[in-house]
Amino acid sequence: MRSREYDLDFRDKAGRIRSWGIGLLAVATLQWAWCALLLLTPYEVDREPEDRHPAECESRLLTERGTANEGLQRNDWCQNERDWPEALAVLGLSVPVSVVGVALFTSGSLSIRMSAHAEAMRELDKFSDARAA
Repeated sequence: MRSREYDLDFRDKAGRIRSWGIGLLAVATLQWAWCALLLLTPYEVDREPEDRHPAECESRLLTERGTANEGLQRNDWCQNERDWPEALAVLGLSVPVSVVGVALFTSGSLSIRMSAHAEAMRELDKFSDARAA
């Protein structure tokens, strides 16, 4: 295999690695958005199956009253619908996905740039050799 073919194959593999990194970062972004949705949006809870007038609940994070956080003491239906562990689990799962995504994206980008730099150096060497001759 000639060096140019090898270099093109190397860049192709590095591009795929970088694409995987971008994909994992997109997944992590979706996980962050889901966590924000769970914590920041108000929601409704059915008191019984097919309830026509569901209870309206404030968001978990931006509540002024205790509907979302202290509802269990007052037999409020909002307490058990959106729990903190679910939101924190989504947030916790996004951390390793983000770390691996950043590592793959950085590795792929760096490999492509180093390959381009090596090619530029080879071209400069050819130009210098032709000029010296």
